[in-house]
Amino acid sequence: MKDKAAIYIRVSTQHQIDKDSLLVQRRELIAYSELVLNIKDYEIFEDPGFSAKNTDRPQFQAMMTRIRAGEFSHMLVWKIDRISRNLLDFSEMYRELKRYGVAFVSKNEQFDTSTAVGEAMLKIILVFAELERNMTAERVTAVMLSRANNGQWNGGKIPYGYDYSPETKVFTPHPTEAQIVQTIYDTYEEKRSLIQVAKYLNLKGISSRKGTQWSAVTVHKILTSVFYIGDYRYNMRDEEDGFKTKDESEWVVIENHHPAIITNPQFGRVQELLQSNSRLAKRQFKTSKNVHIFSGLLVCGKCGCNMSANTGRRLPNGWLPSQYACHNRRKGLCNNKYISELTLGPFIFTLIQIITNNPDISDTRLESKLKKALNVSYVKGLETLSDPEEADSYTPPAFGISERDKLLEQKRKIENAMTRLKSLYLYSDSTLSEKDYILENTKLADELESVNELLANLPKESEAMIARASYFLLADQISKGTFDFLEHAKVMDRNILRDYIHAVVKSITVLDGNVIEVIWQNDAKLTFPSVT
Repeated sequence: MKDKAAIYIRVSTQHQIDKDSLLVQRRELIAYSELVLNIKDYEIFEDPGFSAKNTDRPQFQAMMTRIRAGEFSHMLVWKIDRISRNLLDFSEMYRELKRYGVAFVSKNEQFDTSTAVGEAMLKIILVFAELERNMTAERVTAVMLSRANNGQWNGGKIPYGYDYSPETKVFTPHPTEAQIVQTIYDTYEEKRSLIQVAKYLNLKGISSRKGTQWSAVTVHKILTSVFYIGDYRYNMRDEEDGFKTKDESEWVVIENHHPAIITNPQFGRVQELLQSNSRLAKRQFKTSKNVHIFSGLLVCGKCGCNMSANTGRRLPNGWLPSQYACHNRRKGLCNNKYISELTLGPFIFTLIQIITNNPDISDTRLESKLKKALNVSYVKGLETLSDPEEADSYTPPAFGISERDKLLEQKRKIENAMTRLKSLYLYSDSTLSEKDYILENTKLADELESVNELLANLPKESEAMIARASYFLLADQISKGTFDFLEHAKVMDRNILRDYIHAVVKSITVLDGNVIEVIWQNDAKLTFPSVT
């Protein structure tokens, strides 16, 4: 085949285009092809205004397609970085050129890979370029570790809830955000669900610093950060090993580095709850034994204390219904009677079915239906149900498939962001300092860890699919008024029943074995002061 050169020209900025850089490269490379390589048959491929961060450039791709078709014997460029600053991209391209017998020639570096010396020179240049980047990274990392050990902030995104003064180099709690952080911790202790905390914040119109809605991932990140108890932690992850957590001996931890927002006792309680919920999520589909459907919702009508759950007596059919008693009753401080699931379940589910299937809350017949079905003398608070459908505004449980999909999508976005950031730092014409790269990469690694932890705590997709189907089957039966608690509770997964009730009801007050008040998740309140 007669020698033919593919001349590739690229500049990345409009400034370079305006300064005739393209014309200079074209003129010099044509002359080099004709006078030095003695190749007068050539074709020029130009990509003006494209960065070298990757090879996704139209004329470069067109050139490579024709090289694969066997049209060229040489590729001629101004400098190696006109092709790519990405070592992997360049190496892949160079392997292709060798496979098709095409020589790579760089005019400014003065080597020609058609010769053994030229190929060796290319490999040496690439090795030393990589070495320089690694040495720079090591120097910057050492400086940042030294600063962290001295308690100095290494920059980056200021943690939510704090202000930072560059002049005094001091963190102070942000007046508004610090209160929201406290709310997040308090709400998690109450609801014990990341998704429910995020939902609570969003329903209250509380937005994140960026003005976006809260998610389980952002809530989890705040709940697990020791920054909120006043500690500064650095050097936790190994960038060279997929940002895996390093041994604790390598961490830099400065205690009492700045004012705390959260107390140590509360932070400890929240970590225990997170771990407990993590273990529960992994085993919740293995058994429904001793799952108390109304646990965490019941309030004593005499002393206001929470009511705890226990397993009652086994029925002849083998069912073990739960029963609930005031905490203070065990201590002899309260004489409120316990209430059995056999009484509580039919009452609450019947109440939900009647309200859901009677959209006109102003209809006097609704109160009559409730009084008759629930065996109460009157109902107070129906007017608080501004929209009766809100009383049944349930959301899929935390283990739903949609939640898995959201987390997987968020994981994909974070991983893509980390890839783009690395390309921007190593190979782009724009300037990004080593320090800024490490800080931003560490922040993304923290977010990725939170997502991976939440994903690890989700059950398998097959289990989630069954749970989701059961959940919506339950909701459908309730909307049709065909749900019988005493029949379904014996055979249905009690986790499904529990998640449904917790999504609909905020609290249930019990007095002497009877329900006297129900507060929905939308804060509507129904009261049943006396029982016939």
